Formats: sequence, structure tokens, C-alpha cells
Amino acid sequence: MNKRPFALTIAGFDPSGGAGLLADIKTFEANQIYGLGVCTALTVQHENRFDSVQWIESELIIEQARLLFEKYDIQYVKIGLIKSLEDLSKIINALLSWNPDLKIIWDPILKASAGFNFHDEINANLLKTILKQIYVLTPNLPEANLLVNDSINTEEKAQILAENCAVFLKGGHGDLDESKDVLFYKNQRFEYLAKRIEHGEKHGSGCVLSSAITANLAKGLPLEKACEEAKKYITAFLGSNNSLLGYHL
Repeated sequence: MNKRPFALTIAGFDPSGGAGLLADIKTFEANQIYGLGVCTALTVQHENRFDSVQWIESELIIEQARLLFEKYDIQYVKIGLIKSLEDLSKIINALLSWNPDLKIIWDPILKASAGFNFHDEINANLLKTILKQIYVLTPNLPEANLLVNDSINTEEKAQILAENCAVFLKGGHGDLDESKDVLFYKNQRFEYLAKRIEHGEKHGSGCVLSSAITANLAKGLPLEKACEEAKKYITAFLGSNNSLLGYHL
């Protein structure tokens, strides 16, 4: 039996299993990765409604992760919902102190799909520091617009962010017939296209796509190929049924 590589998700707990920690673990496992998980928040939500969030302190998040790093060979970490950029910075610094070669994929969740806002203000200097420490940033279109306070278009904002790390701009919120994701990496631009699926909207789709990229990286694929395979996975996920909760095939 082949031994599966490990990947860690640091994310919030969604009781519906559609987003966050549970969705990330499902995605890892469906992509032949052993998923480890650290909880950052307890939410009261399902795919149609978000009532509240109870944050877990950064010290406890770090302690959860520390024990895992002591036991397992972790080379890839996906980070999702975090209380603040300040907490995110503390967590990233701890992770890199345990493994300086660690590759971190950050999915900057700023708003729940049911409409709850997590972050309204972004500290540009702290954001830049964080981006220089990570490997890939995976914002959707609204998130990219919030991360860069400028009047330029969204792809230009993604290019600004990509001056610090690779940026995978998720195009699910677009209005074209095709869903277009774009990777900005090493001064190159890669497009990933798929026909937009009727009834394809899914709770947690951004989490799943970012986790699929992480899983493919953990399997040893180069970033461009990891994104290509992740696009195939999310397309199947979006088309798996007509509800807001997708199936991991």
C-alpha cells in the first residue's frame, strides 16, 4: 500500500460540512492525501444561513498545530478562516519556525457565502509581510478587490498581490459563460477555463478549490499542474448535484 503524504488545514468548523475544516479534509482525502486539521473558529451555520462565530485564540491554534508538526512530516498547509491578520501573522511565524521550507496556501476568507462579513479593514503593510511568507494566495474576485484598495480592475489587483507570492484568482463570482481562474506566478499568467454549470453554485466551493490545489502540491505536482488538476476537481464538485452542498467524487 502506498503511503499518503500529509497536508494540514487550519480553518473554521462549519457544522454542515460544506465549507471550512470538514470540506478541506474531505477534499484532501478524495485527492489521496491524509488530511490533518486545526480548528480556528466554531461557527453556527449551514449552507443557507450564518448566525455567529466563536473564535479560538491564536495561542490554542498554535498549540494544536505544534503537536502535529512534532509527529508528522508536514510540507503543505492550507489556511482558511482566521480572526485577524494579526493572528494570521502569529500563526504563520510559528509554522515557519517549525519548518522553514513549509509551503503555505492562504485562502483569504473575508465573507461567508451566506453574507456574514469577517473583515472590513485590511492593514496593507501587514498584508504585504504575510504574503511574502506564503506560497500561494487564493482569493476570489470580491476578496481580491478588498485586499487591494485601488480603482484598477481585479486582475491588475491580483498582479499587485503577485509581486509577493503566487496568486490564484478564483473566477467563480464572474458573470461570463465560462468560469475563468487565473494563476499569476513568476511573472507568468496561466488561465484555467471551464464551462459555467447550471445550478453549479456550491457552499464552500472556494475552500474546496484551494484545498484541491494544496493536495495536488502535496502529491508533488508543480503549481501550474496542481491548479489545472484542482480546476478539474472543482468542476466535478460543482456539477455533482443541484443542491448547495457538493459531493466529493
